[in-house]
Amino acid sequence: MSFNKRFWLISILLSVLVLGACGGNTDKKEESGGKESGGNSYTVEHAMGTTEIPDTPKRVVILTNEGTESLLSMGVKPVGAVKSWVGEPWYDHISDEMEGVEVVGEESQVNVEAIAKLKPDLIIGNKMRQEDIYPQLEKIAPTVFAETLRGDWKENFKLYAEALNKQEEGEKVLADFDARIGELKEKYADQLDTEISLVRFMAGDVRIYHKDTFAGVILEQIGFSRPESQNVDDFAEKNVSEERIPAMDGDLIFYFTYETGDGEAQALEDEWLNKPLFKNLEAVQAGNIYKVNDSIWNTAGGVIAANLMLDDLDEIMEQHQ
Repeated sequence: MSFNKRFWLISILLSVLVLGACGGNTDKKEESGGKESGGNSYTVEHAMGTTEIPDTPKRVVILTNEGTESLLSMGVKPVGAVKSWVGEPWYDHISDEMEGVEVVGEESQVNVEAIAKLKPDLIIGNKMRQEDIYPQLEKIAPTVFAETLRGDWKENFKLYAEALNKQEEGEKVLADFDARIGELKEKYADQLDTEISLVRFMAGDVRIYHKDTFAGVILEQIGFSRPESQNVDDFAEKNVSEERIPAMDGDLIFYFTYETGDGEAQALEDEWLNKPLFKNLEAVQAGNIYKVNDSIWNTAGGVIAANLMLDDLDEIMEQHQ
């Protein structure tokens, strides 16, 4: 056989082998539903271990209220989210952005079946809230859990940005917020010795909030002072008695009420604000007491609420310059 003929036969054989290999790859792609990782696989260390995420997720389910705000701030609309603690089903300040998002239960009672139906490619939750159902969730999709729900929302935010493969967008959100903190710190530099008191009313419970709370952390970041009894690194004094009303005093009092719709928290607020001992507080006597939105100053706990809290604080502090 001549050299040319042998070369021709070898070329044909190689072509058949190459085409066969391509066909095999196509078959595998079809068997997997046509979904490719795109070579962007990455791993995330979190409260439950290490999770590999095949590619930047497109269908995300979020299982905390503060996490929902984190996603929205980075331009990610979840396919499913837990219901807001207040609202039908979302807080007023995020309801427009959440149109079309499926409710998958509440933070304390997640609907696993509803999550599975959404076919997510990433689930983000919280160990403190949902540790028991983590094994079920990770069978549905890669699942990343934050350790706990802290006063400082930034800790969980950084984990969410990593899980979403959106570190750059997350860094910008944090930088923008820090810039606002810096602006307020400069604007009110001569008022940072103002002692700000935080009080919350809930059904059957009156609380004095300390530094390790959503609002407390933000006040400390700006540099505002707190009344001595509130200037401690823990969460709150719960179920306070009437005798503790003097501890609510400060140069300014901000109070917020967690009202779920049955009127009990509002009734408790009305009762306490009309107690003679409360009316005798120096801040109340001076008219330096302000009711603020509980969802924004405490319950939502996310970056959108944090920025709205700064808006409230700026507006109120301008009155005291």
